[in-house]
Amino acid sequence: MNAWFESNGDNLGYRDAGSGISAVFLHPTPLNRDYWRPLIAGFAGVRAIVPDLRGHGESELGELLPYGLFSRAPHTPVLTMTQLAADMLALLDHLEISEAAFVGCSIGGYVMLELWRQAPKRMSSLAFVCSKPQPDAEANLVKRAANISQIQAEGTASLFDGMTHTLIGATSRTRRPQIVPELRAQMTLTPEAAIAVQAGLAVRPDSLPTVSTITVPVLAIAGGEDPAVTPEDMGAFHTAPGGCEFHLLPDAGHFAAYEQPQKVATLLAEWLRTP
Repeated sequence: MNAWFESNGDNLGYRDAGSGISAVFLHPTPLNRDYWRPLIAGFAGVRAIVPDLRGHGESELGELLPYGLFSRAPHTPVLTMTQLAADMLALLDHLEISEAAFVGCSIGGYVMLELWRQAPKRMSSLAFVCSKPQPDAEANLVKRAANISQIQAEGTASLFDGMTHTLIGATSRTRRPQIVPELRAQMTLTPEAAIAVQAGLAVRPDSLPTVSTITVPVLAIAGGEDPAVTPEDMGAFHTAPGGCEFHLLPDAGHFAAYEQPQKVATLLAEWLRTP
């Protein structure tokens, strides 16, 4: 079922399908909830709740975003992890779900870490796919500022075209060349939304201290061909006191769950059903 919920006065879209363990799936940027469609197809025993993050897919960006938080682009709106986590709490309340498992890729994982800080009792387990607890390093901050300048000057097309070739693993692009136009078609953010996301990623907090407080089970799935999040980055989840199950997909890139949906679905299904 495709439906809508309200958060902070804005309409956000989501899909709710299946029955069983309630699991919320948070997609990477600049994609939308269709990122999870190949994985969820035939995923038995799970109630899959798949929202479009604010500003992505069918979800509105909103007009009350803060400005000035990213010092290298002080005149741009910022989509913070705090706001995105608040949106997920609004979704749980809308669906009257007290607790759910969460699965997040890239920015989806960053939202989960913020949600753990805000409302850990609403999270029964956390699965991170190509996502890390470290904040942006200096080189990343420089790149965020450059991305914002590029969007302001040219729009999003060139930036998104480049992402399909850098973030999709080389193996996937060779074996399944159709994956490039498939994922490119999901990249529909407006320039304003894309800028707000880049600024939000830049100012996200250091979540390494947060990992040391996660008392529920953690699953970490890394892509060996991911240039943005390395397996070493994701190794930090081993410090979670609730325990961490770690898997490396050697021939997957940043969008691992779309590149290898059956493999990731199998890992998730087994992990979700582990007592």
